[in-house]
Amino acid sequence: MAAMSGVDDGNSPDHNSAGTVVIGGGLAAAHCAHELRKGGYGKPITIIADEDAVPYERPPLSKEFLQGNKTADEFRPFPEEWYAEASVQLRLGLTATAIDTANKVVGLSDSTSIDYENLVIATGCRSRLGGRASNMTGWDLPGVHTLRSLADSQALKEQLVEGRRLVIIGAGWIGMEVAASARAAGVQVTVLTPDEVPLAVAMGTEFGSHVARLHIKNGVHCRFGTMVNGITLDPESGLKVMTSTDAVAADLVLLAIGAVPNNELAAEAGLEIGTGVLVDAQLHSSDPSILAIGDIAEAFNTTLGRSLRVEHWDNAIRQGKLAAATILGREEAYDWLPYFFTDQFDLGMEYVGDRAADDDVVLRGEMDSGEFIIFWLRKGLVTAAMNVNIWDVNDHLRSLVGKSIAAHRLADTSVDLLSL
Repeated sequence: MAAMSGVDDGNSPDHNSAGTVVIGGGLAAAHCAHELRKGGYGKPITIIADEDAVPYERPPLSKEFLQGNKTADEFRPFPEEWYAEASVQLRLGLTATAIDTANKVVGLSDSTSIDYENLVIATGCRSRLGGRASNMTGWDLPGVHTLRSLADSQALKEQLVEGRRLVIIGAGWIGMEVAASARAAGVQVTVLTPDEVPLAVAMGTEFGSHVARLHIKNGVHCRFGTMVNGITLDPESGLKVMTSTDAVAADLVLLAIGAVPNNELAAEAGLEIGTGVLVDAQLHSSDPSILAIGDIAEAFNTTLGRSLRVEHWDNAIRQGKLAAATILGREEAYDWLPYFFTDQFDLGMEYVGDRAADDDVVLRGEMDSGEFIIFWLRKGLVTAAMNVNIWDVNDHLRSLVGKSIAAHRLADTSVDLLSL
C-alpha cells in the first residue's frame, strides 16, 4: 500500500477544493510544495512519488552517501514531519499513469485518481540503459548497476568492498564521481569510455584532461577511446565487460552512460515536447494549468534568450520555487544562469554560465597547483566561469558572466579578481 504523510486534518488549507498536484518526489517537487505553503497557499497540495522515500537531494548519491559519510536524513531538504505539519500529502510508492487534461484528473497506479487545479510535472530522468541505448547486451545482468535513486546508491554502496573490481562504463559526472568514491573505499576501478577525454562535452578538453590526470594519479585505470560491446556473466569467472579488443573482468559494473527525461506521461497528455517538456519562462507548458520543472523541463531562459534543459541540483531547487511563484500569481521568471558543482578526490569545483564548445578558453592560475579558474569567452564576452579549489568567489564569477573583459586581464593573477 502506498505510504502517506500529511493526512487531511481539516486545518487551514481549503480541503474542499482541488489544489496543486505534483507528479514526482524529488528536490524540485519538495521545494515547490514548501514555497507554496511559505507563500500562503491554502489549497491542498499532493506529491505523487514513485519511490518510497521522502524527497531527498541526489548529489550525495554518488559522493557522501555512497562513501558512507552522510545518512539519507541528512540530505532531505525538509524532514518527514514537515509534510504533515504543512498539510502536504505525500503519496509514496505510486506512479501517475495518465493525465486527463479536459477534466483535470490524474490517474494513479493504485487505480485511484486525483483532481487538480494546477498540475506540476517533476518526473525527472531515468538512467540510459545500455541495451536500449546502444544494443549493449548484458545491461540487465546481476551485478550491473545504474545510479539514479537512493535505493540504487544503497545497493551499489553495499558492493564497494576493498579489493573488489568495479568497471564503470561512461566518463560523465556520475561515472567520474563514483570512480572517486569507489577508490576511497579501496575498490579497484576501471573506467571505459569511447571519449578521448572525460567530461569534454560538458566542460571542454582542458578541464577534462585535468580530471583524467587526477583520476589516474589516484589509481583509476582509465581506458579512453574504448568501445563497449556488451557484458557477460560466467558462473565461474563472474562478470566480463566486452570491448572491441578484449574482455575486462569485474565483480560489479556501473552503467553511467547518461540519462533520459521521463517525458512519456506528458507526451501522452498532449503536451508539447522538445528535449523535455516545453515550458515558458514561468514554467507553463502548452496547457496553461500544467507546469513542468527540474530535469524534465525545457524552459525558456530570459537571460540567455533561448530554451534549455538542465539536469542539476541548483536548477531543481530554483524551478521548484519558481513554479510555486507562478501558481501564487507572482511575476517571476526563469532568469538565472546554470550552476553546478562536483567533488572528486581533492578537487572541488563550481561552474556558472553557458559555455559553447567553440568558446575561447582563458586559464587563471596553474592547473598543476590544483587551484585555478577557467573563463570562457565568446566575441569578448564572458559566457561561463569555473572555480576549482578556490572558494567564496562563485557569486562574483556569476556577476562577470555577460560582461566584456579582456582575456589578458582575466588570466593575470596579479589583477585582483574582485576588481574585474
